[in-house]
Amino acid sequence: MNDLFSKTDYSLYSNAMTFLRQPYQRNPLESDADLVVLGVPLDMATSGRPGARMGPDAIRRASVNLAWEGKKFPWEFNVFKRAKVIDAGDLVFDCGDAEDFTYRLEAATSEILKSGKTMLALGGDHFITLPILRAYAKHHGEMALIHFDAHTDTYANGSSYDHGTMFYHAPNEGLISPKHSVQIGIRTEYAQERHGFNVINAMQANDLPAADIVTQIRDITGDKPVYVTFDIDCLDPAFAPGTGTPVCGGLNSDKVLKIIRGLAGMNIVGMDVVEVSPPYDQSDITALAGATIALELMYAWAFNRDSEKTA
Repeated sequence: MNDLFSKTDYSLYSNAMTFLRQPYQRNPLESDADLVVLGVPLDMATSGRPGARMGPDAIRRASVNLAWEGKKFPWEFNVFKRAKVIDAGDLVFDCGDAEDFTYRLEAATSEILKSGKTMLALGGDHFITLPILRAYAKHHGEMALIHFDAHTDTYANGSSYDHGTMFYHAPNEGLISPKHSVQIGIRTEYAQERHGFNVINAMQANDLPAADIVTQIRDITGDKPVYVTFDIDCLDPAFAPGTGTPVCGGLNSDKVLKIIRGLAGMNIVGMDVVEVSPPYDQSDITALAGATIALELMYAWAFNRDSEKTA
C-alpha cells in the first residue's frame, strides 16, 4: 500500500481542518496560490448574540460535505483546476483589542493583494468587511459592493468598531460607490430617503425570479470592480438559525445560490461570508449554508479564468 498517508478522503466527516480540505499554508505570501481563504474569528463588534468568532471553524468543518464533488453541481468546471486555493488558517490578533484587530486585518489583506492573490474571508461578525475594503480600495480603487443582508449596516450611531456601521463609513472613506452598489434581502428599518445604496428588499427578492435580480445587479454595478459580502442572516432563519441577529421573512437558500451563480463573469475581486454563529445553529445547517455560499462565490469568481491548471 503506497497510499497509507495520501489516499484521497471522500468522506463527509473527517480531515476537516481546512476549507474544502485545501492545503494549509500559514504564510500565504510564500505560496503561488491564486485564492487565499482566511478565517477572521471576531465577534466583539456584535450588537446581538455573540458566537461568530467560532464561525470560521464551523464553516470549515461543514465544508467537508462539499469536498467530494469534482465539479460543484451545476457548474461545468472544477474550480480547483482553474485556480490554486490555499487555506491560511485564522488571522491572529490580540483578543479584545479592536484597534489591533483592525490594523492587522487591513495589513494582512493588503499583503495578500500585493502578492497577486485574491482573498475569501470567513467571519466572524460583519465588521471584518470594513478593514478588508480599506485594503481592497488601495489596490483596486473605488468598488461596487454586492451586499446580501437583512440589515443595511449603514447606521451612523455606534462606535468605530460596530457590525452595523461599516457601510456608513465605507462610502464616506471613498471605498465603495453607493450608486453602483446593491443591497439584497433587506428587511429592517433604514433611512430610505437619504440612503444612497440601491436596495432589493426581502419582499421584492422573494417575489422576483433570480434572473431578474441578477439583471438588476449587473445594471447597477456596471464595469466597476466588485466586492461581494454575504451576511448569513440574509437567509431566512429557517435556513440559517445560527446567527446573531436573525430576521424572519428572508430569502431561501435556493434563491440565493441562483443569484450567486448569476454573478459569474463579473469582475469579482474579493468576497466574504460572515455572521455564522455556531452556538445558535441546528444540525450545522447554518455552517453548511455558509460553506456552500463561500464555494459558490469561488466558482463565480473563477468563471473568468481562462484555462484549467494541472491538478
